Amino acid sequence: MENLAQFLKQHATQHHLPTNLTETVATIAAACTEISAQVRLGALSGVLGAAGTGNIQGEEQKKLDVIANHILIEKLKHNPAVAGLASEEEDDFVAANENGTYLVLFDPLDGSSNIDVNISIGTIFSVLKKPEGTLKTEHFLQKGQEQVAAGYVLYGPQTLLVLTFKQGVAMFTLNNDGEFIYQPTTIHIPEQTAEFAINMSNQRHWEAPVQQYISGLLAGSTGVRGKNYNMRWVASMVAEVHRILMRGGVFLYPKDARDPNKPGKLRLMYEANPLGLVVEQAGGASSNSHQSILTIQPESLHQRVAVILGSKEEVDYIQSKH
Repeated sequence: MENLAQFLKQHATQHHLPTNLTETVATIAAACTEISAQVRLGALSGVLGAAGTGNIQGEEQKKLDVIANHILIEKLKHNPAVAGLASEEEDDFVAANENGTYLVLFDPLDGSSNIDVNISIGTIFSVLKKPEGTLKTEHFLQKGQEQVAAGYVLYGPQTLLVLTFKQGVAMFTLNNDGEFIYQPTTIHIPEQTAEFAINMSNQRHWEAPVQQYISGLLAGSTGVRGKNYNMRWVASMVAEVHRILMRGGVFLYPKDARDPNKPGKLRLMYEANPLGLVVEQAGGASSNSHQSILTIQPESLHQRVAVILGSKEEVDYIQSKH
């Protein structure tokens, strides 16, 4: 069976990808293999619970947040192709190699509120080409459509790597020898769906179009959509997106009224852009309710955004109501 290294070599040849780009992705995968080992052991290695610190967003960090962030930074800084890093857990970007070609952005452990209860979590990553000149924040502020690679690693019943170089989506399973093995399956999100994922506890805070959309789904076959819908909610975005990749669906984390100054809760650079690219490469759609997430011009490293992504018919329908 083809492992990740073999896949990357063949894929680079077929699609004329730079070797240092595939090597950058291989470094990310190697870091995630280490993170997976830490996640798997849990309490046995003392990695559960709060770290007693907060990140730039003011959120409490878990021990595994800190560990995963450190593993990724240290691995990537030693890859000469990587010029700089940006993490959801860091205040500012981290300089790596002056002559590097790529910038790597990541959420080291998405869904970390689920760590201590053994529910699927993941690492999300995005790779950008570094512009010319001395590294600065503006170099990272590229639209999602400029990504040259993106993906995630899901730490669940199996550890899975899902990856795109903007030529479709590939999936790999981590085996007992610490190798990611390619799964030769076509990943395509069906255009239509009858499944949605949203945190219903926030319903009273949503804008009117989202309120009306969800009410229509809950009305089932007697409502405006004329069919029954199922709801799912894991509270781990990477797990929600993986389910959508496997069987369709729509995920929403809309803007709400609790903080009018914030356009959403999720981070554009570390979550929405990379997962938006994966979803669009799998035939789905992504939106902030007004435009494709991948066309948004970032203004800051920790910018937040409303997110709707998944089966194209549902995303288009929601966007048409705004």
